[in-house]
Amino acid sequence: MDELRRTGLAKMNEVYGWEMPDMPGDYFALTVDHLFAKIWTREGLSMRDKRLITLSVVAALGLPDLADIQINAALGNEEMTEEQLREMALFITHYIGFPLGSGFNTVVEKVIARRAKAAGGGA
Repeated sequence: MDELRRTGLAKMNEVYGWEMPDMPGDYFALTVDHLFAKIWTREGLSMRDKRLITLSVVAALGLPDLADIQINAALGNEEMTEEQLREMALFITHYIGFPLGSGFNTVVEKVIARRAKAAGGGA
């Protein structure tokens, strides 16, 4: 594995909060070597900034599965708190519309409840 792939996998694992193995194929290579090794590692924005942008985009596009992954990682990496995510859902609803904002808020609450249950906190 070359240095670009190592860098990309390390950043991908940080972004998603899990250990992704190296995989074959051009699509995976482009994703890891370009998006994660070259884009997510750029210094112009903090990880929290990048997470906020990503969350906003997936909310605006109505992609609950990706929102779930990103919300969970934002909490796991301590980039955002539960209350900040709830505020974000409220705020972006006024820009993306009620149906998409409501869907995003639903995912926020599901992730928070799932994490609380996993931590033994009920909900």
